[in-house]
Amino acid sequence: MHPSMALRLMLPQQEGHDNSGFAMVMQDLDGVFAPYKDKPLLSLACTSKGMQIVSDYMEEKGFVQVFQWKPDMDLRPGLRIAAMPGYVFRNYDYPERARHSSREECEELLLDTRLALRNLLEGGENGFVYSFWPDVLTLKEIGDPSDIAACFRLWDDDGRLMAKSIVSQCRQNTNYAIVRYAAHPFFLQGYTLCTNGENTFFTKNRECQKALHRGYIGFESDSQNFLYTLHYVLHELKWPIKYYKHVITPLPFVEVENRTDKKELLLIREALAHLEINGPNAIIGHLPDGQMFTCCDSKKLRPVVLGGNDKMVAITSEVCGLNTILPDRDTSKDIYPHEREMVVIDKDLTVRRWNQ
Repeated sequence: MHPSMALRLMLPQQEGHDNSGFAMVMQDLDGVFAPYKDKPLLSLACTSKGMQIVSDYMEEKGFVQVFQWKPDMDLRPGLRIAAMPGYVFRNYDYPERARHSSREECEELLLDTRLALRNLLEGGENGFVYSFWPDVLTLKEIGDPSDIAACFRLWDDDGRLMAKSIVSQCRQNTNYAIVRYAAHPFFLQGYTLCTNGENTFFTKNRECQKALHRGYIGFESDSQNFLYTLHYVLHELKWPIKYYKHVITPLPFVEVENRTDKKELLLIREALAHLEINGPNAIIGHLPDGQMFTCCDSKKLRPVVLGGNDKMVAITSEVCGLNTILPDRDTSKDIYPHEREMVVIDKDLTVRRWNQ
């Protein structure tokens, strides 16, 4: 699908927008990126100086550019967008020393490279690097979502920018300063996540996560905590996806007492208590294996709905979005996840529901 599908999904939900920004993460790419799916793709917005910094660093580290796509931008006056001077999406070959490395070693190299580039660009406000990962494109921008889409010609479904999975959100971070890094969705080593809501345990989560992994940085939004915990539970601890729900919204002790997995759940509460979340929120996530999922806070204080047909499944805040892009679906099969539920969409569009 093309990003215009995600934009059309969100158009009828404009009451939830504040015209502060738009961001998206596209995974399992097609179009112009189809021949380079195994080559890490660098997504960044920068000044001309920032571009030179990036080029010099990548050359120094042995990365070889194999493809570059620059959006054909519509820069007509009147568009409400705080545009950066340049936007670049580059595919690279791995350095010679890494071409026979394991998958895990390559993952660590890509993370370290992105973190180094971010550090180099932040010093003089020369740019923002959002992701450096195979088959993943990230765009974040400040301004009116419709105008941002017009500027990047995202309304034009010309087949150049295509993906099997798109996670997007039509607003910037609203609880803290508006910066590009704070825009949902967030990405780390193949994991993508966006949130509708807030996390009142932000400080507790942040202080714990800062000591867990070098990739848990920034904290420009309280919702980044959800991504970092997802990455920690699945990537670092290597637990199944259902345990993510047990970590962020643990069951009350009185219910745990009657469970056959009582021992495990009590140990999770004891060891990972500082990763519990609080506040109204609905989470949408995408995993490296292509699965997407959604779950809610423990009181179900934010809406979320899932619906689809045999060609596409979508998750969004309001059912009016589904009605726009999937008007002929069987609405009796729509799912409104409750506070104890996790819903997972497999790559073949099979929908699985798991009750905590």
